[in-house]
Amino acid sequence: MDISVELTLSPLQDDFEPVITDFIKKLRASGLTVKENPLSTQVYGEYSKVMSLLTDEVKTAFESMDKGLLYMKIVKSDRSDYAPDF
Repeated sequence: MDISVELTLSPLQDDFEPVITDFIKKLRASGLTVKENPLSTQVYGEYSKVMSLLTDEVKTAFESMDKGLLYMKIVKSDRSDYAPDF
């Protein structure tokens, strides 16, 4: 089963950029389809691969920050080819 996941990582600390940058670089290196915009990062792929990656990388990101939030939306389909038609 394919899924699409939208992530917004928000470290609650002054030096937040390195945590976000490292997180995104690790997602990019996974071989999965990863898209970014200024507000979030999207990851697309097979359920077990995406969730396994996220389990490991969210833990690593949380360990590298004092406090933080991760907003996540999961859709049961691969929406990587979405294009608005309006």
